[in-house]
Amino acid sequence: MSGTASKTLRASGARHHWMLYVAFAFFGGLLTFVGARAQQKATDEATFRKLIEGYCTAWSSKDPTNAGKFYDKSDGLVFYDVAPFSYGNWKEYDAGVRKNFFDNAETVSLTAGKELKVTRHGNIAWTTVPMHLTAKMRGGQTIDAQIRYTGIWERKGKGWLLVHEHLSAPLGG
Repeated sequence: MSGTASKTLRASGARHHWMLYVAFAFFGGLLTFVGARAQQKATDEATFRKLIEGYCTAWSSKDPTNAGKFYDKSDGLVFYDVAPFSYGNWKEYDAGVRKNFFDNAETVSLTAGKELKVTRHGNIAWTTVPMHLTAKMRGGQTIDAQIRYTGIWERKGKGWLLVHEHLSAPLGG
């Protein structure tokens, strides 16, 4: 074999090794990204499960002040409730729920289902989860309702606050 052919083969082999190193680095980075994304998803699900459980506990206390820590207090944020139709900020929500529901309730229990779904993009996340509401009203009426819940959360500092939510009850049986 001539010296030129030998140098060409060695250069070709070095290029193949270099390509192999690049491919390994690329796939290693890809695996790291996929692993980090899976870890972030698991962390998000745990974070929002804890938030939703706290949210249900707060509303079950019959005192909207307890639930207030989960809400952004900015004006212009819309919160859709089962009844009445909507509130334009936290102050309206607090007053409306007291007057329209809690003032007439003896006991209230709100629980979240297991089917929590969390989608997050940066500092914005949305959650969906079925909930179950039971209440005993003054006068003997009882409420036993399945509730569909969607919450839009924004990361503020180190915590998450609701900037929009939508609760609805399916019609019929």
